[in-house]
Amino acid sequence: MTTSATRVLALLEILQNGGTRTVADLAGRLGVDERTVRRYAGHLLELGVPVESVRGRYGGYRLAPGYRMPPLMLTDEEALAVLLGLLVTRRAGPVTASGAASESAAAKLRRVLPKALGRRLEALLETADFTARPRPAEAREAGLLLALAEAARDRHPVALAYTDRTGRRSDRTVRPYGLVAHGGRWYLTAADPAAGEAEVRTFRLDRVNGVTALPGSFETPAGFDPVAAVLDGLARTPWAHEVRLRVMADERHIRRHLPATVATLSPLPSDDGPDWTDVRLRAERLDWIPGVLAALDRPFVIERPAELRELVRSLARRLDEYAADPAPHSP
Repeated sequence: MTTSATRVLALLEILQNGGTRTVADLAGRLGVDERTVRRYAGHLLELGVPVESVRGRYGGYRLAPGYRMPPLMLTDEEALAVLLGLLVTRRAGPVTASGAASESAAAKLRRVLPKALGRRLEALLETADFTARPRPAEAREAGLLLALAEAARDRHPVALAYTDRTGRRSDRTVRPYGLVAHGGRWYLTAADPAAGEAEVRTFRLDRVNGVTALPGSFETPAGFDPVAAVLDGLARTPWAHEVRLRVMADERHIRRHLPATVATLSPLPSDDGPDWTDVRLRAERLDWIPGVLAALDRPFVIERPAELRELVRSLARRLDEYAADPAPHSP
């Protein structure tokens, strides 16, 4: 939306608050001259908005008495698409504290929709839920996201204040290539000249403490894929445990318990035998994996690490004890 269009809408919003507004007052609030205010009022008249011109010492502009903005005319599918987009934003990668911006935007949308459609969307809000809980977010992330997006689009470097996964703080100058939402978080892909002219790094947005735009420009490498860069960077992140398994099940069954964000799967060739799948994942802790293997309810082989085998055996012993016949009840 152009700046002039934004200001025309701002003029309409001011006038909807009621009363007569002088041209001088409107010019000051919109940051334009009085001639431009008159032109904006003409634009509103062309759009069918009944703007009245009031002459005299205290004259200016006002809306015709009784005028109200018409309901927002969206089809059912359009309204559903917008509302679901707001709901998913709160779950997939929030950038405002507690999803307050998404909630307020959804409330405004519902207020201006026709009543029948509004009631249907209310039913969706009351009955729909997500399996993934939204992570806590800080309101500052919205400003960081917008600043980095602008820098990536305009191709100018930025100075980052960053805290890595070990808690070490640093200041660095990077060339932002793109932003990616993944696993409920936002990531920045950027070239880090200090680490090597061609070195591309991945930075988590919630670990960025400040962004400062710098002069200069750069070119993004031809064919660069930010999503592939983020996934590759995450795959290279060192973890405490490298886990490799073979499971007698197809990918569809395994994915019910190990999503793509957790494990990589590769089918293993077989000569008319049962399907086996190679499962690889990285984890900081192993204690949650035995329960997942039990839930799979399929034969499996643990290739590494050895300590995972003992954790599985320990779980098996506990389950066996839990399933034992109860002791006779003494009278």
